[in-house]
Amino acid sequence: MPFTQHLQRIRLWLALFMSGLVLSGATAFPLQTEVHWLARHMERILVGTGGTSFSLVMWLDRVDLALTATGRSFPFLSYGTDWLAFAHLVIAVVFIGPYIDPVKNKWVITFGLIACAAVIPLALVAGAVRGIPWWWRMIDCSFGIVGSIPLLICRKSIMYLEGSP
Repeated sequence: MPFTQHLQRIRLWLALFMSGLVLSGATAFPLQTEVHWLARHMERILVGTGGTSFSLVMWLDRVDLALTATGRSFPFLSYGTDWLAFAHLVIAVVFIGPYIDPVKNKWVITFGLIACAAVIPLALVAGAVRGIPWWWRMIDCSFGIVGSIPLLICRKSIMYLEGSP
């Protein structure tokens, strides 16, 4: 694959990765509204199917209740998720460096891969401590796994660019 194609490949995968970060960040701002909508919507779709689907509806209802009660009594706690959202947006900005000059900024790709790997122990340990259902922790772990795929593709192309004349 020629130099130009590797560069285009890197930029495509980084744009996808950055879009995921921006989407994750943007959806953390209206968390209470989103969870309420999701809980009601999933309840209509999944009630009566039993199994994991019923567990999902129960979990979403519980999260909705907690966010509603907390928002009503302690609205300032949502400021924490605002900062979480902001962090996602800032991390997305960091990936502009390798988008522009992948070889010079390859450390950002390494940083991203480390962060993706760190998602797994955080989800497993903190999730257990906080009482998050195991199946939801697996969903959280999947973000680290899925997020590493575009970064590994970028890393491989960057290694090619480093070695090309």
